[in-house]
Amino acid sequence: MEERRKNKRMELESTLTVKRLDSNKELNVDIEIIDVSKTGVGFTCTEALEIGAVYESNLRIWTQEVLHAFLEIVRIEKSGNTFIYGAIFIGMPEMDSARIETYETVKDQLDG
Repeated sequence: MEERRKNKRMELESTLTVKRLDSNKELNVDIEIIDVSKTGVGFTCTEALEIGAVYESNLRIWTQEVLHAFLEIVRIEKSGNTFIYGAIFIGMPEMDSARIETYETVKDQLDG
């Protein structure tokens, strides 16, 4: 698959609960993060989310801090009963984006 992400991807063990913003329906979905960069996140879940939809999220990072972020779904693949999503961060504060970038820098130094 062709790499389209602007920033380096990193693995991050975490879960994230999302809820759709443009609907009165409040459905919380637990997802499993595959990778994250300062501009977006890849994740899996068993719920069908919509491409182009924006979801509110709380991302627990390696320091156990929770980053409040909005995700726009830009890619969907289905694998069995699981959906694989790609999403970009919408309006993420620079300070939170910098936290992700700092982790990337530290991880690169440790790896290599």
